[in-house]
Amino acid sequence: MPRKSLLNAPELSEEKALNTLVENRVFFSLENCELNIFETYQKSELVPLKFNDLVVTSMLRGKKHMHLFDDPSFEYVPGETVIVPRNVEMKIDFPEASKETPTQCIALAIDHQIIVNTLDFLNEKYPKLGEKNCWSLNQENYFFYNNTELAGIINKLIKECMSSSLTKDVIADLALQELIIRLVQTQTTQVVNSLKLDRFNSPINPAIEYIKTNFRERINLRDLSEKACMSTSSFYRYFKRELGMSPIEFILTEKINYAKKMLSNPRINVSEVSYATGFEDCNYFIRLFKKHEGVTPKQYQLMNVQEY
Repeated sequence: MPRKSLLNAPELSEEKALNTLVENRVFFSLENCELNIFETYQKSELVPLKFNDLVVTSMLRGKKHMHLFDDPSFEYVPGETVIVPRNVEMKIDFPEASKETPTQCIALAIDHQIIVNTLDFLNEKYPKLGEKNCWSLNQENYFFYNNTELAGIINKLIKECMSSSLTKDVIADLALQELIIRLVQTQTTQVVNSLKLDRFNSPINPAIEYIKTNFRERINLRDLSEKACMSTSSFYRYFKRELGMSPIEFILTEKINYAKKMLSNPRINVSEVSYATGFEDCNYFIRLFKKHEGVTPKQYQLMNVQEY
């Protein structure tokens, strides 16, 4: 399972301050966003919730079951984020909520115009190739495991929304722009990682396919740029703009993801994983893995072993 970055959970409300035991709401309003903190203290089913603006929701404590669109319900736990378009109703089950084990979740409602302005800026300054290939938020790709960057910017927004600073609106607007960009980049990376490349219509597809097939081997930038029929400098800029990371970072991500799959086997040792993922120096592999995942390969293995 991918490692998920947890958010900093605010203190729970005092019991005397609760208006309800199901989705008790505390909110903080800014010029272009509204932070809602919901807490539930008893089991409930199919609780409806809808916002007039797009919302970025993130779990802080406990567990929910989410019903969204016509998709099957799914479990929702800390370390995960779901984006919900404006005026779309979600229904929520709370199978384990109690006074001893409450759920806590944020819903950050973002003004539609700041989303439009941010996407327009991206399309103007960093246009993608093709008339219909624009920066956008994909409604179908709404569920995320929080990575370090996404968790960091959401934590920053929570802090600013709850602060009493005179400049919090300005700082929050900058953070909202970053959040929107992070979400778009995360969606793009998820599409690539799930191999739905027919929906990721881009001239760098052949290079991405090559990386996914040959990440254990030595791969140089010139070979990748030739597969995309671009100059090396143009390919590098285009790749980083499309995926939010450089080709080298993408290759490393593929190596780390493969290593994590191997480490789910408790019988395999770290040096074998290092060699199988194309690292000649095991110590270098360990350092990179820890930088990427926050734990060493051995620690990750102990945390994520499966029965064999």
